[in-house]
Amino acid sequence: MNKTENRSSQGIEIRNLYKIFGPQADRHLEAAKNGIGKTELNRDTGHVIGLRDINISMPGGEITVVMGLSGSGKSTLIRHINRLIEPTAGEVLYDGDDVCRMTPSALRDFRRRKTAMVFQKFGLLPHRTVMENAVYGLDIQRVPRSESVKTGRYWLERVGLNGYEDHYPNQLSGGMQQRVGLARALANDADILLMDEAYSALDPLIRVDMQTMLLDLQDELKKTVVFITHDLDEALRLGDKIVILRDGEVVQQGSGQDIVLNPANDYISAFVREVNRGRVIRISTIMSQPRTLSSHLKLRGATTLETAARAMVESEVSAAHVTDKTGKIIGTIDLSGIVGAMVNRTAPPMALAAE
Repeated sequence: MNKTENRSSQGIEIRNLYKIFGPQADRHLEAAKNGIGKTELNRDTGHVIGLRDINISMPGGEITVVMGLSGSGKSTLIRHINRLIEPTAGEVLYDGDDVCRMTPSALRDFRRRKTAMVFQKFGLLPHRTVMENAVYGLDIQRVPRSESVKTGRYWLERVGLNGYEDHYPNQLSGGMQQRVGLARALANDADILLMDEAYSALDPLIRVDMQTMLLDLQDELKKTVVFITHDLDEALRLGDKIVILRDGEVVQQGSGQDIVLNPANDYISAFVREVNRGRVIRISTIMSQPRTLSSHLKLRGATTLETAARAMVESEVSAAHVTDKTGKIIGTIDLSGIVGAMVNRTAPPMALAAE
């Protein structure tokens, strides 16, 4: 069991991935590559384009959030990473291996040891206790029960379920059941954590609590996390990188700040219109040139507008220095500029390079 060591996980590379649903998918691949519409292909052949030419780099040790509306292809995409769905064409590369071309035995080992999945509907076995659910993956790997229980107890405690080991899923709330699912995934010590709408069935306050737990654990564990959601606020809070899908195609990908400040088209603009910009935009994006200030407050360039405004109000100052990672002053920021950037629906100018 690896409780504390921070491992640098490999990233996932998805290249030219296509998925066409239907009995003769290969026959229609060329038409999909040539740009035939999803509606047209379905009308003429009864086949459906699930994914079209997906190219995404998912950095190791970070959270990549894939978001989109219902039918956008996000759940189809995540199931290609562990090949629960067979691709029509393309590659899913991890640690130099193409998951799409693994032998059955290699794929089975990859699923058992390299990936773990957390589902929207919890996916718990109702006849097994909380502990037995938590160690289910270890049982499949034939880990001795004495060792697996020790591991299960550790992770159940980490997710706040100490004392519930002998309960059954139907005795737990939805949030608690999802904690069991997370403990089960973490107990496997897999490099890749796949989370398909994992929190969408939870009440808002519990959902925020689970997001916070995931971020806290990720700070320590540095898993390669792929998180599926239809909620932009959730995507912006969790994602080191965000990928937005529409009708099986990538519309835009980048950091949350990139997407909020520079939406690729009207579709993305509609998504980000009501976003709380103060929680996304960094002060390095709107800072002005360094100048002499009476204030001695220094804030990192990566600080969000909302956090910066709070720090300035608490320090009773109206301006502050902006520093890079080394503490060098690279600009200045004032409260009026922060407020303007929070309410402005157009992208603020990139005054200086962000850190």
